[in-house]
Amino acid sequence: MVSERSLQVLRAIVNDYVVHHEPVGSKRIVQKYAFDVSAATIRSDMMALEKAGLITAPHTSSGRVPTDKGYRLHVDTLTRLQPLSAAKKLAIERFLGETHDLDEVLNRTARILSLLTNQVALIQYPGVPSERVRHFDLVQLSANRVLAILVKSSGVVAQQLIVFNADELRHLSLPTVRGQIYRAIIDKDLKAALATLAAEYKNIILPQLPPVAKAPAAIIFDSVCEQLAVSTAAKLKVSGTANISRAAVAELSAEVVLEALEEQVTLLQLFNEFALQQEREISISIGRENETYGLQGTAVLATSYGNANSTGSQLGVIGSLHMDYAENIVAVQAVASYLNKILS
Repeated sequence: MVSERSLQVLRAIVNDYVVHHEPVGSKRIVQKYAFDVSAATIRSDMMALEKAGLITAPHTSSGRVPTDKGYRLHVDTLTRLQPLSAAKKLAIERFLGETHDLDEVLNRTARILSLLTNQVALIQYPGVPSERVRHFDLVQLSANRVLAILVKSSGVVAQQLIVFNADELRHLSLPTVRGQIYRAIIDKDLKAALATLAAEYKNIILPQLPPVAKAPAAIIFDSVCEQLAVSTAAKLKVSGTANISRAAVAELSAEVVLEALEEQVTLLQLFNEFALQQEREISISIGRENETYGLQGTAVLATSYGNANSTGSQLGVIGSLHMDYAENIVAVQAVASYLNKILS
């Protein structure tokens, strides 16, 4: 156990390193922070912190920087969090309240969270039990372009533009195909809709079509199946990836993080683990705690959001170890709270 003053020295080192990204020495702590003790006493506290593995010297005769263990103790002992300013609260409320389309709401939520934290914002799409197909339509935009529109019970609208070769559509009755697909998928949950459409297309729809219509119908069928398959897969909204390259610190591999953001599977696994920790208001994993996912140079903060019509999903940020934990915790919780209000 470290003393209360040593813990305060650790907080000073963490806070200073977050701002300046430079090793912190005892002289700087005495000059900048009101400890009312000598530099020698602060050095003694720093020796105790280093012995406990909470800080380390990156270079000989340099100041000290927090370790993963030091960040963890700092986060676990945070007791007073300053609420967001009234201006920031108003900005969140206005920015998120300007649209009622779920996809756009999540886009805006990710953007505002990345701006508030200067980290990469992540939002897991809300999981809706037995989400169903509410509406389907095919809209011909030109002689060779058709828009496939899929509306889900959650309010998400998926649209896909289908482009045909010249004259292909001339051989196809679009209303007929639209009606066949509509009857196969309407009011079914997404997985059942995909399975039913695949079976009916092969056994019922395709045999009824004239030979010249089979090729364009197959293009539409493949497009709708792709929409349904994507809709059933868990995915993330991501914003602020430029913040990774701006961090440019030794412990953070931008390439590794960007690859995880692109693949998403790793981050979804981490979010799923967070979801099991329901007793925590906010889940935080730091440094080596993320080693299983290959993200040991990062810190991840997340909290759950959702409403009565959805299963719990995660919202949070990923970034460098020396992020401002106190401010980011408050920002993540505030944005999740406003998102819950909108979803309700």
